[in-house]
Amino acid sequence: MTKSSTAAGGASGAGVPVRDTPPVDLKRFIVDVPDFPRSGILFRDITPLLCTRFAATLDALERLFDEREWSEIDALAGIESRGFVLAAGLAARRGKGFVPIRKQGKLPPPVVSAAYALEYGSGVLEMQRGGGEVLLIDDVLATGGTLRASAELCGSAGYRVRGLAVLIDLRLIGEFTWNHMPLRSVIRYD
Repeated sequence: MTKSSTAAGGASGAGVPVRDTPPVDLKRFIVDVPDFPRSGILFRDITPLLCTRFAATLDALERLFDEREWSEIDALAGIESRGFVLAAGLAARRGKGFVPIRKQGKLPPPVVSAAYALEYGSGVLEMQRGGGEVLLIDDVLATGGTLRASAELCGSAGYRVRGLAVLIDLRLIGEFTWNHMPLRSVIRYD
């Protein structure tokens, strides 16, 4: 498989395609931020990871799906906001479309909406109608509310979800599945 990524993690070798880059310990680039966004929450900050090892992060996410699965999809649906970064990067690499799933009021109408619960609140997600086969991508799975609502929303908007992936599974809810489809993750906190 030819990849359009650069050497893992840096400007040295920028623009030089790599093949089958060796796995990098991505977890060590994630910073724990206690009591953010509110007291009692331990936030896993992926900003340092994306800043220093973005290509390696995309490599790891890309490897979660085999070539047959990649050939059967039309687009990657990314959940606002860090899921956008990951899904858009993968879509560009694989020559696929990108479909944004946004917080309420961020997309022009007409949109389809779905309410969801977070570990520290609730909200509404929206996306525009469309069609085709998609992989659904987000950065972190905590309670599963956002991912579950996004998968349902994709169906309501006319898309068929063919796979679910996150960069980090916090393992707060055990094994996450949606419609008998297992979640794939790069990093797990057990």
